[in-house]
Amino acid sequence: MGLFKKIAIGTVVAGAGTLAYASLIERNMFTLRRFDVPVLAPEAEPLRVLHLSDLHLTPGQDRKQRWVSALAGLDPDFIVVTGDNMAHIGAVPGVLAAFETLFGVPGGFVFGSNDYTGPVWKSPFSYFNKNREYEHGVDLPYEELRSAFTNAGWIDLNNSRAQVKAGGRMIDLVGVDDPHIGLDAYPAGPADKTADVRIALTHAPEPRVLDAFTADGFDLLLAGHTHGGQVRVPGVGALVTNCGLDRRMARGLHRWPGGSWLHVSAGIGTHPTAPVRFACRPEASLLTLIPR
Repeated sequence: MGLFKKIAIGTVVAGAGTLAYASLIERNMFTLRRFDVPVLAPEAEPLRVLHLSDLHLTPGQDRKQRWVSALAGLDPDFIVVTGDNMAHIGAVPGVLAAFETLFGVPGGFVFGSNDYTGPVWKSPFSYFNKNREYEHGVDLPYEELRSAFTNAGWIDLNNSRAQVKAGGRMIDLVGVDDPHIGLDAYPAGPADKTADVRIALTHAPEPRVLDAFTADGFDLLLAGHTHGGQVRVPGVGALVTNCGLDRRMARGLHRWPGGSWLHVSAGIGTHPTAPVRFACRPEASLLTLIPR
């Protein structure tokens, strides 16, 4: 066997092995990230915020449901959900089963594009085209999901503002509907300086939205959508973010220009037409807010 043929065969075998690992193993390796975020007043007691995003749930994903459900054992003070809960017209029962143990905790949510319409097959390479048009799939039962969330006491922050008491502290909240499909209509105005902490939510972390939140004085900005890049190259990181966010901020905790803290969740699921993760495990995040 010639050298070139050996190299070709080795490349094919390595590629197949990597794809099998990414699709069968890593995308099911759910992990919890923990971050300390210094946004509270001096001497304040810590406040625990559980950030969940991008479940992309389809019927039969029982393991994912059980993992999310078990997060109630973290005893969070506040729950934030930043969208793309569904990926199938029959996903609502599974989403509610996953969140049922968390519904006793105060929370707030915004929606993502895949809460409104289902997935459409696309080439993975299309994500490198920033000018591609968004393709909508089948309509999903988002109003049923919205009603279930609000009936459980969670606050609908799609283009809305609210205040809630959680963990003995007052939280000033604002959110926008998904900027990725142009549904955002930010209810601009200064954050409440008398609140203990000020938190802003968006599904897609578009810089123009993050800039507006920061200008209004919100301490912590929470987003999803990027999947952390979903496939990351060691030493390079995320190749795309599927929005205007810099690739270096595709996941994790960062300082946004202007002083706010930004946390981008890499999410718990994947788009059903690209069920792979590589060097980017599915995640939820426990953010412990601490004194500055």
